[in-house]
Amino acid sequence: MVSDEKITTIKLYKETKIRLDKLKMHKRESYDEIIQKMLHILNICKVSPLEAKERLKDLDRARQITSRKQNKV
Repeated sequence: MVSDEKITTIKLYKETKIRLDKLKMHKRESYDEIIQKMLHILNICKVSPLEAKERLKDLDRARQITSRKQNKV
């Protein structure tokens, strides 16, 4: 568990929140986890855009699989 002194609050436009929600792999995934993934891919993109593109494809495939499993339940 992260202590409260290491947590901050940020303001987002509702549209930004909706876009972040669409990137979630599962319902309980935090916005921090989503942003961390995005930053990681951006860092990869600086060095190897093709590798970053493949990572994005992998994440998209995984999200689609997760979505199908949740819809079956």
